[in-house]
Amino acid sequence: MGQSNLASIEPVNSRTLHTLLHTIVDYAGLFPPAGLSMDKAAGLYREYHASTHAWMLGRFVVPVARLDELVRSMEVVGAPEGNAWHLSALMGADHAADVAAALAFNEARHHAVVDVFEVKASTVEEIKAIARVVPHGIKTYVEIPIEDDPRELIGALASEKLRAKMRTGGVVPGSIPATEHVARFIRACYAANVGFKATAGLHHPLRSEHGLSYEADAPRDVMHGFLNVFLTAAFHYNGLTARDTVDLLNATTLDGITMDDEKLAWREYVVTRNEVSTVRRRFATAFGSCSFTEPVDDLINLELLT
Repeated sequence: MGQSNLASIEPVNSRTLHTLLHTIVDYAGLFPPAGLSMDKAAGLYREYHASTHAWMLGRFVVPVARLDELVRSMEVVGAPEGNAWHLSALMGADHAADVAAALAFNEARHHAVVDVFEVKASTVEEIKAIARVVPHGIKTYVEIPIEDDPRELIGALASEKLRAKMRTGGVVPGSIPATEHVARFIRACYAANVGFKATAGLHHPLRSEHGLSYEADAPRDVMHGFLNVFLTAAFHYNGLTARDTVDLLNATTLDGITMDDEKLAWREYVVTRNEVSTVRRRFATAFGSCSFTEPVDDLINLELLT
């Protein structure tokens, strides 16, 4: 990975950077490549909530089928101090049963609350079926395939007032989608006014080559960067073109990016800190990562955080 032009992003810990990264990492330690036990993942999530960079931490990602297991682990690691944990619950094949289980979990008041659902769909009909059972008060992200043009599916999500989710990586070669497919997904979501989150493969801030798992002999591939994805989303609020979308997603350094307490800029595009806040609330909302420390440590190594 090339060296970044760090002089263009000052001061460290700028208010705009803080806004861009606030609650951005949904912690998915239960899932590959980490694949931690529930006790370990819950314990780490509790630690991260007490850490210096807790402001970057979003929800705990857990399958609906493992909510009872999470309750037991919370008893082991200790109940959260202060506010209840916010959970993003992955639904299985029986959507209605999972919705009922999650609502029952919330009613039991375990000092954790499911306020997001995640579920997969590959057809308009599946999206409509999901919309019929999920409650309006719980945001629902529907993971859709992005290898083919996703505009029809994203249009269905818009009609049903659901959100989109894209998979940006995996643990086997070939699981990382082409930049053009990621760009097309982001642009389609923006055009349809559909919020989205990403999952898998976004452990690192900038596009770069890494091992696909934590094994010493793991295959390597070029991964997308979470700064690439979320900066790209932000600049769509200033008319980012299709070509520049691909260029920014492919960037391996921060050269040309400027950021201060009130705005960020790249090429002819400028967005204010207030616009970045709107992007994060309504458009590009979070990414799931099985590691919280990797994103934080990489940002520190880039001298973007202290």
